[in-house]
Amino acid sequence: MNIDIVWGIMIPFIGTTAGAACVYFMRGGLNALLQKALLGFASGVMVAASVWSLLIPAMEMSGEMGKLSFFPGAAGFCMGIVFLLVMDRVVPHLHFGTNAPEGPVSSLAKTTMLVLAVTLHNVPEGMAVGVVFAGVLAEDAGITMAAAFALAVGIAIQNFPEGAIVSMPLKGAGMKKTRAFLCGSASGAVEPISAFLTVLLSSYITPVLPYLLSFAAGAMLYVVVEELIPESAEGEHSDLGTIGFSAGFLVMMVLDVMLG
Repeated sequence: MNIDIVWGIMIPFIGTTAGAACVYFMRGGLNALLQKALLGFASGVMVAASVWSLLIPAMEMSGEMGKLSFFPGAAGFCMGIVFLLVMDRVVPHLHFGTNAPEGPVSSLAKTTMLVLAVTLHNVPEGMAVGVVFAGVLAEDAGITMAAAFALAVGIAIQNFPEGAIVSMPLKGAGMKKTRAFLCGSASGAVEPISAFLTVLLSSYITPVLPYLLSFAAGAMLYVVVEELIPESAEGEHSDLGTIGFSAGFLVMMVLDVMLG
């Protein structure tokens, strides 16, 4: 496998790990207002990445279908939404700020279910990175290495606050720093795993690449609408989430245009 692709796949995980390391440098828990802004920022990055890096390339690849070139993008998008709907119901998990677990009844520890909640939502991000790098290997897909790195960097940027959002509350709840760091880092481990698997299967998935790109977009947008935006808008100062969203969207848009 091309060493550039290996590094590109690892970039989002590095972002999560760096964010989780905040337990060593920040005192107390994560400030609620800062958390709102970070959640909004992550939402903006994911929405922009879904549009510029996934849905638009998916439709461009299907240009030979003429007026039906939207179909692979629309079909994959719907499948991504359905996939996350199903996963939300079959995987036991617990979101921060709530005491009621979602999914099937489970005897898993609260900490485990908190990590599972983030891990579950990291699957489409890892798949998105893997799919775009698979598109780089498929020379006729029209996806450049720079564009793939733009997506990886964008997701890494939004993974930094995500890693902190996992590890800091765990430390605040009494968990030792190193364990909280490892839990935060582990929540992002699924991303390089799913990305590597996608790239390894690139020779088989090239014909359905438009569907997979839009699948990842649908799954990512499900996470944004279902979890990130509502959490960033809860309570007072919801405008911080909106400002964060705008900043994240702008950063990802600039990265995609400059590097793509």
